[in-house]
Amino acid sequence: MALDHAILVSLLEKPGSGYELARRFERSIGYFWTATHQQIYRVLKRMESDGWVDVRDVPQQGRPDKKEYSVAGPGRDALSAWLHEPIEPESVRHDLAVKIRGAAFDDPAALIGEVERHRQAHTDRLAHYLAGEARDFGEPSAGPLDAERELQHAVLRGGIAYERMMLAWLDDVLATLARFEAAR
Repeated sequence: MALDHAILVSLLEKPGSGYELARRFERSIGYFWTATHQQIYRVLKRMESDGWVDVRDVPQQGRPDKKEYSVAGPGRDALSAWLHEPIEPESVRHDLAVKIRGAAFDDPAALIGEVERHRQAHTDRLAHYLAGEARDFGEPSAGPLDAERELQHAVLRGGIAYERMMLAWLDDVLATLARFEAAR
């Protein structure tokens, strides 16, 4: 996926400045597609020159005017074309999995600390996703969501499921490594 498409989606959800986009990436889209502030500003500048986004100056009190970006017709067309293109399923490239296999040729128990570190990172990310879900989507009894919100929630639910799967796998790896440690 190109950063262009992630930015277009974010701007269709809500127009905003480059700074506001960067904050949204940190809070939601960034769960699945990361970008630095510099990357976002560079792409916005190119998208503006390509006619994909419109820009308007928004006056601010005591500060320079900010630029607010919104999606223009050609940007909407580009996103639509991309949405209709097939994409290949992603391949998993997982350094930790290779380390775990390689540990069979060294000291498997020596990997316990590294696996625990990864487990903590996934625990933290799951907690972050769950907090975001509670904040942004509330209780299911609140009623049905519109299509945009429901699809946003579907992506977040995928992230939650992924983190839970990773935690289950890491628990399995830790149990396996503990058996090697006990056998020493």
